[in-house]
Amino acid sequence: MRMGTSKRSTSDTHGRANQGVCGLILLIFACALPAIAQNQDRPAAQDESGGRVRRTIDNLLNYLNMAGTETAGDFRPLTQQQRTKLYLKTMVNPIGYAKAGFSAGIDQWKDKPEEWEQGMSGYGKRFANIVGQYSIQRTVTFGLDSLLHEDNRYFNSGKSGIWPRTGYALASGVLARHPDGSRHISVSQIGGVAAGAFLSRLWQPPSQSSAGDGAVSFGITMGSNMGFSIVKEFLPDVMRAIAGKRNKPRATPDSIPAKP
Repeated sequence: MRMGTSKRSTSDTHGRANQGVCGLILLIFACALPAIAQNQDRPAAQDESGGRVRRTIDNLLNYLNMAGTETAGDFRPLTQQQRTKLYLKTMVNPIGYAKAGFSAGIDQWKDKPEEWEQGMSGYGKRFANIVGQYSIQRTVTFGLDSLLHEDNRYFNSGKSGIWPRTGYALASGVLARHPDGSRHISVSQIGGVAAGAFLSRLWQPPSQSSAGDGAVSFGITMGSNMGFSIVKEFLPDVMRAIAGKRNKPRATPDSIPAKP
């Protein structure tokens, strides 16, 4: 009987992870592409729309824990004040709550976990579960990286070629930079993900409360982090390509040569 429950629990966990991945992809392009488009609009709207564009991009980069479009060669160690500011900003980032709401809605639709009822009460539990696990993860990561002076921000590799860049991105999912710029196993990130995965079992229903379920959640989150490092590596290229395309001068009657 327990075997059946465990299989269902593992399937549910995989389902929620896949939903979160899809939701994050949608959020990346829903936030980034309109922002780029707005940034190229007519000058009269720049003051008003420019601020919204910057906030949207800033929130996106903060949620993805990216150091903007900076490359590894631009790395400068964070001060504790900067580190704390980034953490606090992450905890109130609207994209994080939007993603949690999106994932909770899909869990509600699929009745996962089945012990949590439908209606607003069930949705609230699913939403609080996602936010709670994420908050534990970020808080423990912040505490450990402050103590160990690790920097988990993603810096673009600055490399050429798809495979070298992909290899760098995958390794970045488990590595952090030290103040001298060298990269080592990220104790803070691994510890934060583990804390979120296992401590959240305390409020999970019986179908998802075992240590094995926590281990599955930990593995999926770490795998997702590595996979999304690839998105982080190539996302600036996509954004620059779109911005460059929009920046191409449009043909005007004056610029079209007259026919002989």
